[in-house]
Amino acid sequence: MLILTRKRNERIMIGDEIEIVIVDIRGEQVQIGINAPKDVPVHRREVYEAIVRENGRVLPKRPRHERMKPGQDSGNSGSEHNSD
Repeated sequence: MLILTRKRNERIMIGDEIEIVIVDIRGEQVQIGINAPKDVPVHRREVYEAIVRENGRVLPKRPRHERMKPGQDSGNSGSEHNSD
């Protein structure tokens, strides 16, 4: 997993066509904007999971960091890290 530190109005590019923009930061909530081609579906994880279940497909395995118990440290630090 790549972990990046960004400030308000800073951007992250995924390939040539997907751009993530940090719109606002309020306490522990971050608002992000996503610019992606119309043929690339973008969903919150819980919506994606509901769509997959409704279509009768098996959910892909969650990334390791999402399977960790709350409060368990993944050992990642710094502003950018790629653990894959």
